[in-house]
Amino acid sequence: MKKKFTSHILFACSALLGMSMATVASAADAPKAAESCIACHGKDGNNADAHVPNIASYSEEYLASTMKKYQNKERPCVEAEYLSGSKKGSKTDMCKVAAEVSADDINKIAAYFVEQSFVRTAQTTDPELVKKGKSVYKLKCYTCHSEDGSFPGDHAGILAGQKMAYVRQQTKFFKDGKRPMPKKMKPKFENLDDGEVEALVHYFGSIQ
Repeated sequence: MKKKFTSHILFACSALLGMSMATVASAADAPKAAESCIACHGKDGNNADAHVPNIASYSEEYLASTMKKYQNKERPCVEAEYLSGSKKGSKTDMCKVAAEVSADDINKIAAYFVEQSFVRTAQTTDPELVKKGKSVYKLKCYTCHSEDGSFPGDHAGILAGQKMAYVRQQTKFFKDGKRPMPKKMKPKFENLDDGEVEALVHYFGSIQ
């Protein structure tokens, strides 16, 4: 029995080690096209800037469609500074970054980041708003943002543990009509008041 138990432990450790090494390898093999992405979003798609989203594990479909929207200037292009790399400190925006990559580059970038692991950001939230936000989520959001907004297969990004400042910014873009919404989202989101939207921000931000 002891021998059998030990073999199970060794097998589990080996599997975990293999997963860890695969993650390191994929991060080391970032395509050249992803250099500008990495400079802001981080080598593994996670970073410490409150206004820059973590994009690790986003689905390839969502990442590719997002890049194309920026190429077509269908989403607001907020100016930001490169956080690392040779261009550190210089300013750019997503429209400029997306304009420099080809369709093939986009596919390579999406394939790279989907292999990384999303890291949820620890944040300060209001318990009452979290409770309210959970109720709003269950009523309005769960069909498109399943598993508390953590399932990449929804092709809607990842909201669970995402930076609250970023989520707050993007919901304002939706409210102001600056960022187009999917057809299924539009009627539900437009019926939310500002308090409900802020509650959602706190709910998603509270998930660890």
